Amino acid sequence: MKSCLTLICMLGLYLHANAQALVYKPMNPNFGGDTFGYQMLLSSADAQNDFKEDSTSGFKQPTQLERFKENLNNQLLNKISNSLFNDQFGSKGISQGTYNFGTLSVDVYPSNLGLTVDILDIETGEQTQVIVPGS
Repeated sequence: MKSCLTLICMLGLYLHANAQALVYKPMNPNFGGDTFGYQMLLSSADAQNDFKEDSTSGFKQPTQLERFKENLNNQLLNKISNSLFNDQFGSKGISQGTYNFGTLSVDVYPSNLGLTVDILDIETGEQTQVIVPGS
């Protein structure tokens, strides 16, 4: 009888206990959390960051001599490419057809968008398309 009375008392206490709703409150201020938690989150993220910025790998302004050398190199390459272009296509410019430059295959054909130039690298399979709008 005593165990039955104890069981009834325990059951009564269990049914009488009050519960409260669980409420989620985010910590991150970007998602509605308290703005005073920002500094704690930032310092925690900085402490876990294994990547350190290398101060020597930043952008370095080229000197006048380096800029002159680069400009001269670009002009020289431009003259060579113009010469090769004139040798391949003549003075009339690009005409319709298929051209091969080493491992590059260039297809030139007119389309409704203008002159279309398909360039395919035969070795790697990379390709690109250039469309020159017609007038």
